[in-house]
Amino acid sequence: MGMTDPIADMLTRIRNANRMKFKNADVSLSKMNLSLAKVLKDAGYINGFDVRKGDQNPHGMLRIHLRYSTVKDRAITGIQRVSKPSRRVYAGGTDIPRVLNGYGMAIVSTSKGIMPDKQARALNVGGEILCNVW
Repeated sequence: MGMTDPIADMLTRIRNANRMKFKNADVSLSKMNLSLAKVLKDAGYINGFDVRKGDQNPHGMLRIHLRYSTVKDRAITGIQRVSKPSRRVYAGGTDIPRVLNGYGMAIVSTSKGIMPDKQARALNVGGEILCNVW
């Protein structure tokens, strides 16, 4: 049976691995998950990611390398899904909410691709608010 919300699954896997202070989190590979990982890497919340394909999973896995400080403080304090399949949340270019007064970021799916909230505000494009990260 297929997964109903792969984005929520990715965020939950990252959240759980982050709480247990694992080095990596494996999620299923999709274009959406790859785009989310790129935004998280560019914002500095993760160290990087690898695309892995093999006999175990022919579709591939995305291994996300979590980021910690030298004293094992987490880079991701919290990660929350905003728009869900049961309740979609959209915002215009000027109405995109600020997460913790700018200390966090919202990831927005726009017509120009998936991008952080600051970039969407600068381009004045709105879209679906996928998640908040702080």
